[in-house]
Amino acid sequence: MSKKKAVTLDLPEGGDPITMGDDDRLWVPDRPVIPFVEGDGTGPDIWRASQPVFDAAVYKAYGSRRKIVWMEVLAGEKAFRDRGEWLPDATVSAFEQLLVGIKGPLTTPVGGGIRSLNVTLRQTLDLYVCLRPVKYFEGVPSPVRRPELVDVVVFRENTEDIYAGIEWPARSDEAKTVIKWLKKQMGVTKIRFPKSSGIGVKPVSEKGSKRLIGAAIEYALAQGRKSVTMVHKGNIMKFTEGAFRDWGYELARTAYRDQCVTQRESWILGNCEANPGISHEDNARLIEPGFDLLNDDAQRKLVDEVRQTIETLWPTHGEGKWKDKLLVKDAIADIALQQVLTRPKEFDVIATLNLNGDYISDALAAQVGGIGIAPGGNINFKTGHAIFEATHGTAPKYANKDQVNPGSVILSGEMMLRYLGWSEAADLIVKGMSGAIAARTVTYDFHRLMEAEGQRATCIKCSEFGRAIIDHM
Repeated sequence: MSKKKAVTLDLPEGGDPITMGDDDRLWVPDRPVIPFVEGDGTGPDIWRASQPVFDAAVYKAYGSRRKIVWMEVLAGEKAFRDRGEWLPDATVSAFEQLLVGIKGPLTTPVGGGIRSLNVTLRQTLDLYVCLRPVKYFEGVPSPVRRPELVDVVVFRENTEDIYAGIEWPARSDEAKTVIKWLKKQMGVTKIRFPKSSGIGVKPVSEKGSKRLIGAAIEYALAQGRKSVTMVHKGNIMKFTEGAFRDWGYELARTAYRDQCVTQRESWILGNCEANPGISHEDNARLIEPGFDLLNDDAQRKLVDEVRQTIETLWPTHGEGKWKDKLLVKDAIADIALQQVLTRPKEFDVIATLNLNGDYISDALAAQVGGIGIAPGGNINFKTGHAIFEATHGTAPKYANKDQVNPGSVILSGEMMLRYLGWSEAADLIVKGMSGAIAARTVTYDFHRLMEAEGQRATCIKCSEFGRAIIDHM
């Protein structure tokens, strides 16, 4: 897709733009202009229910002192009908110049052109963090026994991995050229069926990995979280996902040394505290059960690791002080997908690559009520740019029926308010949502599940659910 041209914006009367201050913090006026895209399919229904919730929360929290000045911008089907293009320059410019916005679900155009409107916005504005908090609301039907144990924030890398879109279809000239180069120049022999293979490239960079993991660590420290888990498949993809893990540990041990402890370091220090006088070699045996099966060189490296950890960290992390530090650990992706079901309390903040993050955030959402109420934000913490969005699809067969659950956009708006620093208003949305669900006044999706579980519930419309949230603020 060609780069969008900057457009001079005609701001709505009475509103001021959000800016980035000299201290690299957002400057949010009392009447910020917030661009919004209502979305395709059920998007207009959802937006009509959601905007009054945001306005009510702000008014109840701050009275007339603060107010959001909404500015509609076009994308998707509405833009195509009105302007003849799916993503007008003016829309990209609005998000670029005004920094913070919100959007409903968008249709991916069929028949070529651009791959995805959502991906295009993320890549154009370099929104490298896909932030997906997943938490249970009391009363929401769930397929698991203890959904209340789920309280996880996923930091999904948004610009790299195989979602970068660097791929060519099978039998195309481009695929043939790449396969030929791989075989002749790089000596690749592992392409099983080269004549009928599509080819994709998986870029994972040190810079991209560290800024994502750094954002997760910063969030965990600021919010008083206990751990950051890097989820990866580095056991198979050693130089991409394995490098992601290694760069993450390197970052934790350097930029955040006084505030973090890695899992292996915690084991080493814990062994010293539980067994005073333990030798470095015996400590190494405890952290590596197969120690005695390793060759001499590998054993020596493990013992050196134990010695260096104790010598370096004991003054600042020893004698139990490491227990108050942020724990940085890692988990293989397939194991993590199992353990978020069986041991969800072990996951606090997750930092992961694009594809893994797509899977794991939806798997977590299923435990707490489904993607229908799963919020999301796409953020560049360096520039301040952020677009908060519904994480579900457009569901066109339910369009204009005032029927679907608006929870995903409403909770994405809650994230947006918290990002602006308007936490009091954000808290009111959480309170209102909790109250509406606890009172079992819910949209058809939750109503159907509650009835199936033997709970009596009142099925209400999309717009009525928004008003119920306001009533419970």
